[in-house]
Amino acid sequence: MSFRLDNLGWFYKGKMEQAAALPEEMIDHSIIYYTLVTFTVAGFVTICVRLVQFARLMLSLFVLPGKPLRTFGQPSKTWALVTGASDGIGKEFALQLSRAGYSTLLVSRTASKLDTLAAEIKSKYNTSTKTVAMDFGANNDDDYAKLKALVDGLDVAVLVNNVGASHSIPVPFTQTEQSEVNSIITINCMATLRVTQLVAAGMVQRKRGLIITMGSFGGLFPTPLLATYSGSKAFLQQWSTALGSELAPYNVQVELVQSYLVTSAMSKIRKSSAMVPTPRAFVKSVLGKVGRTGGAQGWTHTSTPYWSHAMLQWIVNVFVGPGNKLSLTLNRRMHEDIRKRALAKQARINGKKGL
Repeated sequence: MSFRLDNLGWFYKGKMEQAAALPEEMIDHSIIYYTLVTFTVAGFVTICVRLVQFARLMLSLFVLPGKPLRTFGQPSKTWALVTGASDGIGKEFALQLSRAGYSTLLVSRTASKLDTLAAEIKSKYNTSTKTVAMDFGANNDDDYAKLKALVDGLDVAVLVNNVGASHSIPVPFTQTEQSEVNSIITINCMATLRVTQLVAAGMVQRKRGLIITMGSFGGLFPTPLLATYSGSKAFLQQWSTALGSELAPYNVQVELVQSYLVTSAMSKIRKSSAMVPTPRAFVKSVLGKVGRTGGAQGWTHTSTPYWSHAMLQWIVNVFVGPGNKLSLTLNRRMHEDIRKRALAKQARINGKKGL
């Protein structure tokens, strides 16, 4: 169809000239008519745009596959490094990457948990593992030097920045302990940057690699009573997008993974549901949809791959807006209620202990 927007302009110009020649009593009706036509066309275009966006969402989530992991390095000859690997999502990344054939470098705080996981991987998948026990909250230069010495001798094809920290319970920023603020910023931001710097240089040299960083809806949607955590995850969104652009010419793919709740120690949710998947289901969606945006339309180097999280993000973005006053107020009230219940539970526990 050869219809052009400038033709539409000439059409309206001609019609308005015709309207000017009409008797005065008819001009008001002409203006109303063409105003209605304009709004009808605008509404039709808006609906078409939303339908196209929804179709892209469905295709990304349920039809189109992600990039195969072997794109970033032959699994049997390369390594995957996972931080926060001893529990929850990190542990599941380690297991699924091992099942895909990668040797794994497991990094977390507790040596005994890492040893147990390494033994499980060896028995199930017979792939190589190395472990590094380090407290990311300490930000110790010696720990990073030790990690660098290991990384420099390995062909790391996949990096999963999973280590993270949040508030123990929702808390107003003015009442947040300084130690908790420091811990969240150090673990979520500084640790992610330092580990990525150690690994990305080799990926650039080899001209291949995949860097996955765990984001959060807490960074996507400003979250009152989790302000420090929310800000740290928002930082990762901006940093990851910028880094993705820097490394793209070297065939290194950077992907920030957005998620809502997953059953884990951090979320304190044990029972899974449609909106709260298990780590296994969540990680499967991440590794199966590499390179697909899912619900993160409009954000380069970002993915929301789990279907219910993607649908929620799309609905909020289209119909409400993540920074809208209504969504912000509802978010604050929800976390005020969570805080109230958490404090009441702690009071009951203290009462039983006679504190």
